[in-house]
Amino acid sequence: MAVVLVHQGPTLTRESYDEVVRRMTDGQKDRMESPSDWPVEGLLVHVAGEAPGGFRVLDVWESEEACNRFGEILGSHLQEVGITEQPELYQPHAFVSA
Repeated sequence: MAVVLVHQGPTLTRESYDEVVRRMTDGQKDRMESPSDWPVEGLLVHVAGEAPGGFRVLDVWESEEACNRFGEILGSHLQEVGITEQPELYQPHAFVSA
């Protein structure tokens, strides 16, 4: 079953997001543009941008297992750039994609 991951908070900024992307892509990118940019399979949707409460990242993963595999890689990068907030993870009631 799909899961939704929402990440935001004071230490998650556009600059810190860009730095995490650079670290995950060995300096090749500062913006994820394709599912092939992710180090694991299973991503269905990724959106990142400024929101009323600050910078926000929203992912939809095909399963909690896929999300956790990504989290194992992402976690150290978040710590290295100083992002301390924990993301919110939940199962959607409905999910529709075009």
